[in-house]
Amino acid sequence: MYVVTQSITDAATLVPAETRPFVSLAVAAVEHGLLRPRALAHGWPTGAGFVSPNANDGSLELAARLVGLLGVVLLRLVEGVGIAFKMAWETWWALVLGFTLSGAIQEFLSEDQITGYLGDDSWRAVAYGSFFGASSSSCSFSAVSMTRSLFTKGASAAASLGAFQFASTDLVLELALIVLLLLGWQFALAEVVGGLVAIVVLAIVYRRFVPEAWIERAREHARALEETECATCGMRADPADEETIEATVDGQRRYFCCGGCRNAYDPSADREPVTAGPELLSGDRWKSATANAIREWDMLWRDILLGFLIAGLLAAFVPNAWWTAVFGVGAEGSVVRLVSNVILGAVVGVVTFLCSVGNVPFGVVLWQNGVSFGGVLAFIFADLLILPLVQAYRRYYGIRMAAVIFVAFFLAAVTAGLAVQLLFGGLGLVPPVSAAGGTVPGTYTALLNAVAIPILAVQVYVVLEPEQRARIGDRLAPHVAGLVIRTHQLLERIAYALEDRGLE
Repeated sequence: MYVVTQSITDAATLVPAETRPFVSLAVAAVEHGLLRPRALAHGWPTGAGFVSPNANDGSLELAARLVGLLGVVLLRLVEGVGIAFKMAWETWWALVLGFTLSGAIQEFLSEDQITGYLGDDSWRAVAYGSFFGASSSSCSFSAVSMTRSLFTKGASAAASLGAFQFASTDLVLELALIVLLLLGWQFALAEVVGGLVAIVVLAIVYRRFVPEAWIERAREHARALEETECATCGMRADPADEETIEATVDGQRRYFCCGGCRNAYDPSADREPVTAGPELLSGDRWKSATANAIREWDMLWRDILLGFLIAGLLAAFVPNAWWTAVFGVGAEGSVVRLVSNVILGAVVGVVTFLCSVGNVPFGVVLWQNGVSFGGVLAFIFADLLILPLVQAYRRYYGIRMAAVIFVAFFLAAVTAGLAVQLLFGGLGLVPPVSAAGGTVPGTYTALLNAVAIPILAVQVYVVLEPEQRARIGDRLAPHVAGLVIRTHQLLERIAYALEDRGLE
């Protein structure tokens, strides 16, 4: 067995993925003929730790090598999950804070009031669209739905389809916090600067190159669209879909795309926005804001979880040579390398199927494997180009305007990536790979997470129906009572032990 184990480790050393990736084990096995049928028939080559050509010994050795291969895979899985957990731990408090603030802002801003600021394609309207977008939901699907609502109510294409929609996913607070924690302050600053560049590009495209007749045709298409929509976020809610929730509110039938939207729905949502005064402290207002925050979690938790898991598994399994082969076009520092990295970064963003927040952990993997500074930013900015959203564009605005939106966002992502690469590279602000991330020390991260966990628990409790609260209370009460009793018994034993030693 020692000989078999020695041959396995000789073929591919079982060390972390940073030095010897998993793929090397399979390659070594093929090179040595360990997985070929003929090798079983003629025995294994002698020397270098291999056993003699005996059929039984060969079968045992092959089984041992397959077990070793399985062990390496399991080690890589554990390592990938560990990387994902580390990323999630570092960003947990930022997600809770970002969604909490986003929910509050959504409650105190009126959609009708926002539309009034976006009525033309002036640079002032574009600036308002950027501000309101950065203050709204970070969910790509929710952002697309709200953009459609603003557009159908009369908002210009430059201010709504361009500035608002981009800012609502790529300039929101929670995304900036995640970028800051995982990639560092240089990337967070570049996200803001690059985001503004992208918005300028989008505004120019819609103002200069898209005919007004196309825009009005798309607006008519969106207004004429008749389908069952979620009463909260406006996304499609097919009654035949198992995830669609049907409810009767104030005598009217309503459909909701998910439980988060159902809990966040407020029939009195048409209340006037509040920016000052005692209503800012209203319990009903903050309950609705809390429901908005939980809705964000309900819409995004799958993308966030997948983002962390995919990033962790890619870091553990994919060898550096693969990334080099894909993104290593052209000489280091050449124009070809610069342009190819931002274009490929945007292309990878199109095929990931992840939201903006879920993209960031994947961006960390790209950065650590040699993708350029601008390429990583282009990848993050391409989150509005994933295929499900492109399908939504086609359904809302028609094929022609969907193609315009796709080209405009792709051009904006590539241009923004190039701009931040040149600007930050020229200023010497591109960080070394080893210096990225880790902005908040571990002790503070633990303390902030310890505070964030009960905050989220309270938010979840607030949005639950009374019956749900009662059921949860009934289930938790025995466990809490048991914990209190055991704690009391433990303290009594400690007190008696101290008394026996003459201590009071």
